[in-house]
Amino acid sequence: MSDRYAVIGNPIGFSKSPLIHGMFAKMTGQDLVYEAIETPLDGFSDRVDQFRTEGAKGLNITAPFKLDAFEYANELSESADRAGAANCLKFVGDRIIAENFDGIGLVRDITVNLGVKLAGRRVLMLGAGGAARGALLPFLRQEPAELVLVNRTLPKAVALAEEFAGCGPLIVSGYAELADLTEGYDVVVNATSASLRGEMPPLPRNVFRGAELAYELAYGKGLTPFLQAGRAEGVAKLADGVGMLVEQAAEAFAWWRGVRPSTAEVIAELTVPLS
Repeated sequence: MSDRYAVIGNPIGFSKSPLIHGMFAKMTGQDLVYEAIETPLDGFSDRVDQFRTEGAKGLNITAPFKLDAFEYANELSESADRAGAANCLKFVGDRIIAENFDGIGLVRDITVNLGVKLAGRRVLMLGAGGAARGALLPFLRQEPAELVLVNRTLPKAVALAEEFAGCGPLIVSGYAELADLTEGYDVVVNATSASLRGEMPPLPRNVFRGAELAYELAYGKGLTPFLQAGRAEGVAKLADGVGMLVEQAAEAFAWWRGVRPSTAEVIAELTVPLS
């Protein structure tokens, strides 16, 4: 009988995870089935309980259940603990182990797939929500010269910086202060939800001066206002989050199955041209 895995969320119809893990299983010869589960907003624990009794081996988690998954687990990886959220669970007997691969997938996409180094570079991250929180530790482990976290609500960014104090050169800022920059950043990452609404963060254009990469965490949206601004300012490389999506899935697959699949073919399959 094939091992069972799934992604759980609400809504879930948009999820690419079944396609991604199906391709991974085929290319690695792994015997598994992978499904999508939509559950009511107040039904996470009951549905996962049921899935486990059916013999499930693991679960990917998407919005809005990453905090629920964190609370449901009885073991936390450092990444999940730091992020305060889980995007992946593994079931081993009575153990419910939580991981968060979002930041690891993002860093791998930037450094490996896009060939942009983070070590010694100046990085600007927009937003201080769950996406940014999950990315901070993996980014800081790359030893950037500085990582500036900017948010509309400064106290939220300050609280995050206090949590990650001692992990690396993390600085917080409001958007207004960025207008006084005398030099730009090497890498600018949009971890806000603005692009999902077709909006642009209140970002002065000078932050793109000399940038090598503008990275949009949203994927499949084409040339978002953020990426349009980067292109207009001459940023060398533009990317959306499809590579992050596939890389975090590959990390989960390797964690579950002990073999890491190749990602290039899957990224190519899912890429929407930035035009």
